Amino acid sequence: MAAPKYRAFISYSHRDSRWASWLHATLESYRPPKPLLGTITERGPVPKRLTPIFRDRDELPSAVDLGALVNAALEDSACQIVICSPNSAKSRWVNEEILAFKRLGREDRIFSLIVAGEPNATDMPGRELEECFPPALRFKLGADGGIGELRTEPIAADARPGKDGKYRAALKLVAGLLGVGFDTLRQREQQRRNRRLVAFSCVAMAGMVITSGLAAFAVVQRDRAQRETVIAKTEARTAQETTRFLVDLFKVSDPSEARGNTVTAREMLDKGAARVQGELAREPVIQARLMDTLGTVYMGLGLYPQARPLLDQAVATRRRLPGVDSLELSDSLSHQGSVMWRQADYAAGEKAYREAIRLDAARPTERQAQIELATSLYGLGTLLASEGRYAQAQKNLRAALRLQQDVFGSSDPAIARTMKDLARAVADGGDLNGAIPLMRRAVAMQRALYHDQPHPDLAEVLNDMGLLLDERGDLDESEKFYRESLAMYRRLLGDKHPYVATAIENVALILQDKGDLAGAEALFMQSLQMRGELVGKSHPDYALTLFNVALLQYDRGETEQAFANIRQVLAIYRKAYSADQPETARVLNTLGFWSTMAGDTGEADRYLEEALAMRRRLFDAHHPDVASSLMMLAILRVSEQRYPEALQLAQNAKSIYSAALSPDHWRTAIAESAEGAALTGLGRYAEAQTDLTHSYSILSKDGEAPLVYRTLAQHYLESLHRRERHGGEELSRSAAAAAAPAKIAVASAQEKGGAIKPMR
Repeated sequence: MAAPKYRAFISYSHRDSRWASWLHATLESYRPPKPLLGTITERGPVPKRLTPIFRDRDELPSAVDLGALVNAALEDSACQIVICSPNSAKSRWVNEEILAFKRLGREDRIFSLIVAGEPNATDMPGRELEECFPPALRFKLGADGGIGELRTEPIAADARPGKDGKYRAALKLVAGLLGVGFDTLRQREQQRRNRRLVAFSCVAMAGMVITSGLAAFAVVQRDRAQRETVIAKTEARTAQETTRFLVDLFKVSDPSEARGNTVTAREMLDKGAARVQGELAREPVIQARLMDTLGTVYMGLGLYPQARPLLDQAVATRRRLPGVDSLELSDSLSHQGSVMWRQADYAAGEKAYREAIRLDAARPTERQAQIELATSLYGLGTLLASEGRYAQAQKNLRAALRLQQDVFGSSDPAIARTMKDLARAVADGGDLNGAIPLMRRAVAMQRALYHDQPHPDLAEVLNDMGLLLDERGDLDESEKFYRESLAMYRRLLGDKHPYVATAIENVALILQDKGDLAGAEALFMQSLQMRGELVGKSHPDYALTLFNVALLQYDRGETEQAFANIRQVLAIYRKAYSADQPETARVLNTLGFWSTMAGDTGEADRYLEEALAMRRRLFDAHHPDVASSLMMLAILRVSEQRYPEALQLAQNAKSIYSAALSPDHWRTAIAESAEGAALTGLGRYAEAQTDLTHSYSILSKDGEAPLVYRTLAQHYLESLHRRERHGGEELSRSAAAAAAPAKIAVASAQEKGGAIKPMR
């Protein structure tokens, strides 16, 4: 295979992820001995580095297909390394990867690393569970492309205690990847180690001489260089203490220190957080640096309650330091603002971001200060968007984008992230058509940066591309992006993380739109449970998921439970958001419509009027959300037989929808049907006939239009025909009462909880 993209593809069970991480780091950091460089072997010329190595970070749900991304990576890999253990022997995913690689005709390029269990234990009665080789590794490929009957002898390195050990096992794999003999490589490595020892000794001696010379120079020049010496000593002390702290922390991964215990990254993180509080109290510079680092790591894992106190203390400590470095303080403030945003503490988060911006803006000639300034502007922009302050959000995000393009050029991960969140703010501000091209540019940039390999930024932009397409009604294309994002998040973050919960929920929304209510409900409940465990049941993210659950319950006719849940959502939002907020307005509008359909016009009026007033304060007069509130009020006024007011409201909503979407969009048709109902009530039957016939035609043909509005439009037409037959006599029942059977889908796409918050 000419010019493979990857030197090797690592296949493993997610239970052996520690071994996969070690192997991936070991191979990518390995440098072949110089005398071997350029030597032609069966694998081609010996390179300077064994990069890149593809690491499949997690097992996907069981499926026959490996997926386009994994298949492409296998095809682009020169070799395959299988981490062998009882876990991988049982893994269907690992087995499928081996089969796929063999089908490419590269069976002789599969290498095994035994980390646990026993090879071929399947042939040992009573020890079958110890088998470490997957079936596809033990047997040759059959004529049908499946597992055949002929046995094979896998090429294996053995890292188990008493066998090769980790170092020799890794060296054996390197020899296989390079196509050189193990003994040759081992001898070259020994020669290189000897040379390094000699070089180290020389450097140490030279260092002693240089250090002595510098010390003498410092004594002679101390009056002139006293301040520089103090700074140098402080930096040296910081480096020394930081190194000591990290060395002691990571000793827990040494078997002689851990006494055979398995230690996870989270346990090491918790251990470090506990130690940094007590052991470094007299080293505030080091303590603040480590607290900031540990806090951002916790935040990246979605552990916001653990991150917040560390970041708060890092900011407080850096404020107290004599001669505080404003860049370090602004960095901690930006991290603090980020975790506050994620905890829905918006006022405090905005304050932290604005202070960071002020500090960075004071140093306009320094490149690093401009990078930090762009980061803080970006963070503030995303926070403002979460509060529904879209115009201010766009202003800050555009400023961040300009700075990033000045510093980084035309393409950079930071630019792609900012472009993605700017697209979201533009869409949420009412310009969906302007947002989609911007989001496509962000997707293209992320794909070019990461070559479609798993990365959080790529997973996030795929999710948000799916969201905008969902809002436009492109369900099939939207689902494709959502599912690619979910698979990538699971491989990167595992099965329990806020971003995974969001991705699961977005797939559920697509299933709901397509009529698979049972499949949607299962995913919603999975996401709801995950959010409750991660952020608590009083967080807006939990409320957003609960809102989607309530909408689904209403679709299924479970109206009592749906009302109870949506009222809980409203209570959470009112507590979390002290000011106007788009999510709150959407819940109010939905509650008002449901109350209309239930015949409770007094409650409906309170909710709908509050939603309209809030949306008018949040958006300009031509925003589609304002049209939605006007439309819902028009339907209520028709049910109350307040026809002149209903007509005015419906016509205003229709005008906004026509301009923002199109005259033939199904949302415009809903407003037109309410207009026709009002005209019917006013006795203007010819005009009503035109409106109702046109709107019903659109609603009955457009699969995106929720059933309730089709049913309502049909009732309005029937009401018109009855009035014409009875000479205009008023009907005894209200339009809403007649159009509200017990089990009818009621959630409009405008009001459903599909606008999941952006992930950063």
